[in-house]
Amino acid sequence: MTNVLVLGANGKIAKLATAQLLDNDQNHLTLFLRNAQRLADAASDRVTVFEGDASSVANLKSAMAGIDVVYANLAGHNIEDEAKAVVAAMAASHVKRLIWISTLGIYDEVPGNFGRWNHQMLDGGYLETYAAAAKIIEDSDLDYTVIRPAWLDNKDEVDYETTQKGEAFKGTEVSRKSIAAVVTKLVANPTEAVRESLGVNKPNTDGDKPAWY
Repeated sequence: MTNVLVLGANGKIAKLATAQLLDNDQNHLTLFLRNAQRLADAASDRVTVFEGDASSVANLKSAMAGIDVVYANLAGHNIEDEAKAVVAAMAASHVKRLIWISTLGIYDEVPGNFGRWNHQMLDGGYLETYAAAAKIIEDSDLDYTVIRPAWLDNKDEVDYETTQKGEAFKGTEVSRKSIAAVVTKLVANPTEAVRESLGVNKPNTDGDKPAWY
């Protein structure tokens, strides 16, 4: 049995990942979100719903008892504070494995016209805070994987490729379902991509911006 804590469990990617993770009957999930009532119907013998604030070390520690993997699907202006709280709570709880969803561009790794467009769209608070949060994760001693998705769409497909930190980002877009599949794969193979930062995109989607934008 693998016990997975899903932070930000009401998010779109998190909901898709929850469904994929439950396809494996060896997974037990704790769904952590601000308003537990939103996911009350998801509770079962394999799903625990936990109400809490991801910027609260005490709340996080309460949810981490017996947890093997933390999957953080967090967002918002306070994501840097949430990163600090997650690192502190995991250290206190002796939980090592973290899967952290970030965004493309945090290392200025997106080349060409798309990179310039991405800066125009995300600079001014979003990219900077996500970069700061990722640095907190990478500076920790956790067994983390940072995931940097391309621009997200809701296509019903799993089709992706990855790049490493230090490599130029590829493509412009990827499905949320693909990101959920990456998370599910890492939960199933917890020694894979440890202390790595993965760019994730759909192959052959290079361009100046996502085709649908």
